[in-house]
Amino acid sequence: MKRLVRLFLLGIILLSSCAKEEDINEVYPLVYPPHFPEPVYKFEDNPFTLEGFALGRKLFFDPILSINNTISCGSCHAPVHYFADHNVALSTGVYGRTGIRNAPVAFNLMWNEAFMWDGGVNHIELSGFPAMTDTNEMAETMNGILFKLQNSPEYPALFEKAFGEGPITDQHLFYALTQFSASVVSATSKYDYYIQGKLDFSEVELAGLELFRAKCEACHQEPLFTDYSFRNNGLDLVFTDLGRARITQNQEDLGKFKVPTLRNVLHTYPYMHDGRFRNIDEVLDHYSSGIQNSASLDPLLSQGISLSEQDKANLKAFLRTLTDVEFLENRLYYEP
Repeated sequence: MKRLVRLFLLGIILLSSCAKEEDINEVYPLVYPPHFPEPVYKFEDNPFTLEGFALGRKLFFDPILSINNTISCGSCHAPVHYFADHNVALSTGVYGRTGIRNAPVAFNLMWNEAFMWDGGVNHIELSGFPAMTDTNEMAETMNGILFKLQNSPEYPALFEKAFGEGPITDQHLFYALTQFSASVVSATSKYDYYIQGKLDFSEVELAGLELFRAKCEACHQEPLFTDYSFRNNGLDLVFTDLGRARITQNQEDLGKFKVPTLRNVLHTYPYMHDGRFRNIDEVLDHYSSGIQNSASLDPLLSQGISLSEQDKANLKAFLRTLTDVEFLENRLYYEP
């Protein structure tokens, strides 16, 4: 068993023995299965502890991180919606402001090397910083956040328990949030149990898997169902959102966005960086007949993806196997 699994199990043993965790009636181990690769983030400089996880979970759901104390991380990454937003195209931030992109799912983050649709953040510990300071999201400053935390009636003691004596720092804030967010792992879907030989697929699910591997896996690689690359998938001819090019300033990156995971995909609609597609049928129609050609279009999509109506039905049957109900029901991922 991998070292990180042992680390998670130790944390869960501690959680399960903590009588004060009254909101947690059942304990689900935060582990990843053997068919998963080694994660990018390994908690080497930020050792996983019960106190750090509990603090990170509290912070994740606390609107104190926003300028007017109304929006939390969990507002747009809701456990009840598989850590996506509440099935809206664009998220609502402080003062009713609207963001410019669809909120991506926030699970299996410790396998990511870059974050946000354009890869503008390259470390999980800083992945929440843009939302905290963005005018349309939480609109706070780091000094403002630290001031509120330091002067709150409960956070100084909680940070001391997690990280020792001293003032609350931005590093400890990011460490705590990461101990929670990196621990949010979706790995118990029907697909996972099939891969482990614990159950069988139906004929239509097997047909969908075979089709998926032939026509989709080049970008949505198993078992995480993304290759974490940035690609132009033919949405537009004119790019009002520059995508990856906003970061690289490279014309070849125009309209390229991070390939999203397909885990729990049937429940995290709407789709694409701007939430333009309301359901998975519109997504499949796009790839089969809606690709827009441009200089930066991914070569894999130059001819579109040929899909019959039966192909689409089979693909949807397979995609349903990526729904992780155990993950949805894990109370450790909900607001304390």
